[in-house]
Formats: sequence, C-alpha cells, structure tokens
Amino acid sequence: MNNAGIIRNRLKIAATIQNAKSFLKVREEFGSFDKYLWQFVAGKPIVNRRKSMKEVPARTEISDAMSKDLLKRGFKFVGSTISYANMQAVGMVNDHLVTCFRHKQLA
Repeated sequence: MNNAGIIRNRLKIAATIQNAKSFLKVREEFGSFDKYLWQFVAGKPIVNRRKSMKEVPARTEISDAMSKDLLKRGFKFVGSTISYANMQAVGMVNDHLVTCFRHKQLA
C-alpha cells in the first residue's frame, strides 16, 4: 500500500488475489484459460464489418454472458465492457473498421 508505483486501492489488490485464485480453478476445469474464454465464441473469431467507430459497441450479449460467468466463478472487476475490451484485445472479435488494413488481414 505504500508503493506509489502500483495501484493502492485495497479492493483492487484483494480482487487481483481473488482473480488469480479463480484463474487457477478455471484452468484446472478447462485445461487452459483461453479454452474457457474461446468457448463464448465457439472457438472462432467474430468478424464484424464496421464502417465507423460509432458502430463499435462497448459491450455485447456475448460479453454480457462472459462477464456473468466470470463473476459467478469468483472473478472481480470483470464487467461486460471490460470483457468486450478483452475479447477485442485477444482477437476473439475483429472490430477493425472495414477501411483499416488490419481488418482484411485478420478476417
């Protein structure tokens, strides 16, 4: 708590410890954490065809379901918006605009 270089919010520190414990349980149950996550998209990336940033949602029904399941498994600070951002970051969903060169590369 005295280290200015890290998050010093007591709830977030406790959540990090709890999330690590929950992660280990998920890994034990599914064999890997990514196997658990990818089940929400049936193992294949969702390729969207967005034309503007206004079309990119902050959350979806799938991220809602993921968040709900993560919370049920004991994870903390894993709301639907965070879950959707994670889905984008790890390639579970391609929200690159169709005008972006990465959209075609990842499709």
